[in-house]
Amino acid sequence: MAIIQFPEGFKWGAATASYQVEGAYQEGGRGPSIWDTFSRTPGRVFMGDNGDVACDMYHKYPEDVKMMADMGLQTYRFSIAWPRIIPDGSGAVNEEGLAFYHRLVDELLKYGIEPMCTLYHWDLPQALQDQGGWDNRETIEHFLRYAETVFDSFKGKIKLWSTFNEPWCISFLSNYLGEHAPGNRDLQLATNVAHHLLVAHGRTVRLFRERGIGGEIGIVPNVDWQEPYSSRQEDIDACWRKAAWQNEWFIRPVMHGHYPEKLVEWFRGKGVEVPILPGDMEDISQKIDFLGINYYTGGVGKYKENEGLFDWEEVDMGWDRTDIGWTYYPQGLYNFLVFIKDQYGDIPVYITENGACYNDGPSADGKVHDERRVRYIKSHLASVARAIESGVNVKGYYAWSLMDNYEWAFGYSMRFGMTYVDYDTQVRIPKDSFKFYSRVAAYNWFKV
Repeated sequence: MAIIQFPEGFKWGAATASYQVEGAYQEGGRGPSIWDTFSRTPGRVFMGDNGDVACDMYHKYPEDVKMMADMGLQTYRFSIAWPRIIPDGSGAVNEEGLAFYHRLVDELLKYGIEPMCTLYHWDLPQALQDQGGWDNRETIEHFLRYAETVFDSFKGKIKLWSTFNEPWCISFLSNYLGEHAPGNRDLQLATNVAHHLLVAHGRTVRLFRERGIGGEIGIVPNVDWQEPYSSRQEDIDACWRKAAWQNEWFIRPVMHGHYPEKLVEWFRGKGVEVPILPGDMEDISQKIDFLGINYYTGGVGKYKENEGLFDWEEVDMGWDRTDIGWTYYPQGLYNFLVFIKDQYGDIPVYITENGACYNDGPSADGKVHDERRVRYIKSHLASVARAIESGVNVKGYYAWSLMDNYEWAFGYSMRFGMTYVDYDTQVRIPKDSFKFYSRVAAYNWFKV
């Protein structure tokens, strides 16, 4: 056996998102979000599931924070629902919404659990979508007012902040592929949205500095690693295009102030332009304190003419897949973290999401034996440890997720949690992965 050791002070956490866990969709003055609308649109979400109740964390947060403490979490990543704070996105502030998050944060601090707050995890107020959503640059101004409201309210209480979770999903998955809210299928629209998100991010970072909030602020892209099937240049180029669409499109402008030019030219060949206005790139490239990385999967790909957007196709290598169908590829996390070091130097990195969908339920003994999830977490943590030994400045790891929850267009059919949730009774059952992760958080090492 080998021992995988982590540096002193490494932060161990878990993550959730507001729409996926809170429920209480019409309580506390909350307004409707695009996910309330999307989930009620026939054919959009598996079985017509919605987040009306979800895990009912709005009411059960004391129990859930106690569960985090029992798990030994040192930090907890959650998101604030914009429609709880400003129900129509642009009007009056809802003090009851702020009060709920203060109760949650106070409960975390009572147990010594550091909150990491994501300002935007996909629940745009529907009223703003009705005015064009993120395609409308006015949404940037509304977001800044929302961010300022939250910053000022939680100044001194929350010291870890991220602006946007997975901007690729907000833009391209939701507005080009149409798989998430609001469900559009327009490449130029999605490109507009992606750019406006980055402008909003950068201007929010500047606001954070100007308001003297203190602490750290960053952005959280979801990343992918594509290994070329062969050493042929056309395979290398196709895999770069596919991966850079998620990775470089959102990281390079933040870190270096420009989009990847080869990808800009590729889009231009499709008749798509990035809607850059004077001052945008300076706004986008405001200095961040950390880069959050959400990694789940990767794979092998090759060139295929006229296949999809990038002349790229996946090559099925026969590797294991999780129950949601994503390839099990821990090496990709190591490769990506080393890539970050090579491209961007010693920027601090948090693994803000990493986890696996395995739909194991309670066994005859009433317990949930999710050995496959334990194996997944171990192998990916080993990749993180390798990256740290290779000089990557990784500061912490947030497992996805604390508990089973609403998995977007998959509804309640896919389970990522280290805690099993019975959605009928709202009973929580810690899984074997919960117990494993608790030991890792306590000792800062594990055996493989």
